[in-house]
Amino acid sequence: MDNLVMTTPERSVMDRVDRPAEPIPADEAVPACTLRIKDLSIWYGDKRAIDNVTLDIASNAVTAIIGPSGCGKSTFIRSLNRMHELVPKTRVEGTVLLQGEDLYSSNVDPAIVRRRVGMVFQKSNPFPTMSIGENVIIGLRLNGVRNQKFLNERLERSLRMAALWDEVKDDLHKPGTSLSGGQQQRLCIARALAVEPEVLLMDEPCSALDPIATAKIEELIYELKTTYTIVTVTHNMQQAGRISDYTAFFYLGRLIEFGPTTKIFTNPSERQTEDYITGRFG
Repeated sequence: MDNLVMTTPERSVMDRVDRPAEPIPADEAVPACTLRIKDLSIWYGDKRAIDNVTLDIASNAVTAIIGPSGCGKSTFIRSLNRMHELVPKTRVEGTVLLQGEDLYSSNVDPAIVRRRVGMVFQKSNPFPTMSIGENVIIGLRLNGVRNQKFLNERLERSLRMAALWDEVKDDLHKPGTSLSGGQQQRLCIARALAVEPEVLLMDEPCSALDPIATAKIEELIYELKTTYTIVTVTHNMQQAGRISDYTAFFYLGRLIEFGPTTKIFTNPSERQTEDYITGRFG
């Protein structure tokens, strides 16, 4: 990637692992935030996967989560809609606020959280026994919506937002699994959008796709941020540079550095961030 900071190899990537992420300068502060994460720590049994992370997620922007395998990226974004709780022996400390509401409050239903914070996974997962159309509106049906006119309108709207309507409008009765890999991923995005979430989480949504399908998903992400707050995990540094407004670098479960993507990629504050972005480890 052009303009990446080059480093010298004499210092270890472990040099600053115990240092917390530095605050963003006032003139680079994140604007209005949809999500505020404070002092978040997560354990799977005795293993701490996320270590005291504090981070604000900007509204109507794309925030990329980067870092080497096993650094806690997926655990972090799954914690934003309590999806990680499906793993046994999970324990959480800290606060996750969505529009000021604590998502981990004892009186908050995780199912409602997952409607407000949608999720798209690494591998597309359309329901194999359902048609393309039913795949999109299943969330609405499960929420008790029965008005067919409303369902039809939401179906078309969601598929249009996922840039898929023109490709499937005459084949809505066909199985969702009949689509190509890239189309299946956009179908899953349409399914997430149908229930009108406030935040859209994406866990490496392009990792299993070819370059053409990846380009379509990236273009879609860019368009969707005008309506949604998006948090995406990616191993692809070029992709993070192309699609994100802010980037958070994680290492060993800790947030090492966070800021505008242009700064993180061209003038990072932390040596570990430089070393990862320039390929010295990871």
